[in-house]
Amino acid sequence: MSARCTFAVARRVLEQLRRDPRTIALVLVVPCVLMALIKGMFSNQPGTFERVGPPMLGLFPLIIMFLITSITMLRERTTGTLERLMTMPLSKLDLLVGYGIAFAVLATAQAAVTTTFAYVVLDLTTAGSAVWVAALAITNSILGMALGLFVSAFARTEFQAVQFMPAFILPQILLCGLLVPRDEMSDFLDTLAGALPFTYAYDALARVAADQAFEGRLALDVAVVVGATLLSLALGAATLRRRTA
Repeated sequence: MSARCTFAVARRVLEQLRRDPRTIALVLVVPCVLMALIKGMFSNQPGTFERVGPPMLGLFPLIIMFLITSITMLRERTTGTLERLMTMPLSKLDLLVGYGIAFAVLATAQAAVTTTFAYVVLDLTTAGSAVWVAALAITNSILGMALGLFVSAFARTEFQAVQFMPAFILPQILLCGLLVPRDEMSDFLDTLAGALPFTYAYDALARVAADQAFEGRLALDVAVVVGATLLSLALGAATLRRRTA
């Protein structure tokens, strides 16, 4: 692996994204608009926004980064860009880490902007530190990026990549505990939720917002989110040559 090659790939991807104002707006503006809608929906229910707001700070960027990354990576595959890059003296790790760095920068900016907007403009208050909430929001956003890189290997068109949203993302949102507490679900659904990374992403943000100590279940939640991110990147690397051959 070459640091020079890796950062060259990351710089190329960032330049490409910078020239796409619609993508930038989707990444930086849409999550803020969605948070404002959540705030307005619960304006007559004191305390509700403080309960659901912090988890949404991670889930909205996660979902959008999944969509942006999967479509962008698929476009790189189908246009032959990755195939041309693979003819150069670059390893698969150089390529994947380069793309990962570029999208991680975008994910970090997204989560930071959304969190700042929620706390400063929407006056979100939490028992836990806003800094830790922002850090976990960034971690969850990067998880969405890693999942998007992975699933892009299984789509042949951008429409198929979008289809992964209801097939792969929506069930995790329904089962993570946001709509119905997991202890009120059937045993089967509770067990299924325990195998999904969104569940741990949601739990981690909810626990940090409640000012729980970084130990026990919170530490497990963060470890699972980080582990799922690394596993998704590893699986993406394993599919890279097969999809670009």
